[in-house]
Amino acid sequence: MKPIPRLFYQRDTVDVARDLLGKTLVRKIGRNLMGGLICETEAYRHKKDPASHAFRGQTERNRPMFEEVGKAYVYFTYGMHYCVNAVARDRAEEAGAVLIRSLVPRSGLEFMMRRRRTSVLSNLTSGPAKITQALEITKKQCGENLTKISGLYIAEGIPIPEHMIEARPRIGISIATENLWNFRIKKEFLKGGGD
Repeated sequence: MKPIPRLFYQRDTVDVARDLLGKTLVRKIGRNLMGGLICETEAYRHKKDPASHAFRGQTERNRPMFEEVGKAYVYFTYGMHYCVNAVARDRAEEAGAVLIRSLVPRSGLEFMMRRRRTSVLSNLTSGPAKITQALEITKKQCGENLTKISGLYIAEGIPIPEHMIEARPRIGISIATENLWNFRIKKEFLKGGGD
């Protein structure tokens, strides 16, 4: 699977979030390849986005959002979960990242089921914390180069027709809810096998 080049991430964060739908998140551990089709994302910008980690400026935690695009930003939340993002922004912004919220599991299912202690496919990678648990993603992967074959990268996938993409308010926030920056592939497309 061919990784997506860095230039893809050097665009408006919202556009990247939409365009990541249908791409493949790949986790490589030894000879094992795990991953799935990205089916839900959320965009987080900088100064004009009060829901973003970067809104109040750079800290040690959010530093990757200000660094090179096309790298992984992994953070710990609620004292128990990791979330994985792709750093993405155009040249006009100082920071930005796209949260990977949900995957359709495609490869390494047995590994992911063991990690998640479930055999229910629909529950395997249907949330940001479930993704990181299933794919064994921790802070160790923060800063990983997503644009080359490595322990964690994003590869080409399948094209998603525009009418099969739904834009909604981001989940779990109470501010900037007017921004429809949560993008997901409609269920009817996924049920049809993505054809």
